[in-house]
Amino acid sequence: GYGKVYVVPHEEVDGQMQGGMCQLPIPQFPTGTARGRISPHDNGLYLSGMFAWGSSQQAQEGGFYRLRYTGQAAHLPIGLKARDQRLQISFTDVVDAATANTPDSYVVKVWSLKRSANYGSKHYDEHELSVAAAELSADGRTVTLQIPDLAPTWCMEITCRLKSATGEPFERVIHNTIHQLPGLPTAAD
Repeated sequence: GYGKVYVVPHEEVDGQMQGGMCQLPIPQFPTGTARGRISPHDNGLYLSGMFAWGSSQQAQEGGFYRLRYTGQAAHLPIGLKARDQRLQISFTDVVDAATANTPDSYVVKVWSLKRSANYGSKHYDEHELSVAAAELSADGRTVTLQIPDLAPTWCMEITCRLKSATGEPFERVIHNTIHQLPGLPTAAD
């Protein structure tokens, strides 16, 4: 209902799926989007949409959209792995080492929700986790964050304020869930 398209980096840990989502850096569509399919003819992502109950996009009643690759770097997170005190984020394109290796380039927040009969919940116990260190891989596409207090959580937000290899600034926000860290108890325990 928001007219947005997301990439969903994820992993499987002991049979349990976990991961996140990050909005593509494109304008919102004028309607909600659904039923996305990749065309075998042009590799475009085709989406349909309409305004319906619960939709925030009301610019038109319906639409049919094509999203195509332009060849330009997108710097999207396509890999997300949570380990004991480490969070690894892999990007589609090479990032600038100076910003990627700076812990202040990342803001990691967690919070809890109150499950009730009401729709939605406020954020409870929202707080930032300290990023003690950040290290970019040799290929320039994967950063490993050292987070001493990393723990299973339903609600996490990772804001990455980085630069491309050519110095262009960009920001990506990943919303994710960690059910299990290898070697630690699950979120349900």
